[in-house]
Amino acid sequence: MKVLLINGSPREHGCTFTALSEVEKILHKHEIETEILYLGKGPIVGCTACRSCGKTGVCVFDDIVNETAARLDTFDAIVIGSPVYYAGPNGQLTAFLDRLFFSAGDHMAGKLGASVVSCRRGGSTAAFDRLNKYFTISNMPIVSSQYWNQVHGHTPEDVMQDKEGLQIMRTLGENMAWLLKCIDCARRNGVPEPEYEPGVATNFIR
Repeated sequence: MKVLLINGSPREHGCTFTALSEVEKILHKHEIETEILYLGKGPIVGCTACRSCGKTGVCVFDDIVNETAARLDTFDAIVIGSPVYYAGPNGQLTAFLDRLFFSAGDHMAGKLGASVVSCRRGGSTAAFDRLNKYFTISNMPIVSSQYWNQVHGHTPEDVMQDKEGLQIMRTLGENMAWLLKCIDCARRNGVPEPEYEPGVATNFIR
């Protein structure tokens, strides 16, 4: 079992990383392998709706999105972490996610999903909601915690003082580890995975 934790903050070891690391610590306790993917500080091109990926299976912009998409089948769960910018996730991260989920959405179904947000004070729940929508459109069960997955602080040192926030991250890790083990047990015992109907797209304007 392996979990991909995506650090969507331009600060590699900032508040978002601190929150993700707390989740990672619990996953390691349960002997679950992890990888933290840092997107870096460079620009990531947003989706241009060219739909080329529908024909080729890969995004027309050959960058970290395609690199990640090629490895999706090696992960059993994804945790997305982001700082809060104007009550929303980091734009660089959403550009990455828009293209990843659009071009490789068929590889998402059945993976567990969770999002984590970090803010100084406010806007966390709106950003949290936005990130969770990537999972709910992709047949991904969302892993919850004892409260919304958020930490508060202006620096990593501040976050380390957010005792409740850190506990929320640890609970998230515990719930994710348990669900991963449940899914693994089900597969080993012949429980069939969901069968999906062909997709139906209804346009509201004829």
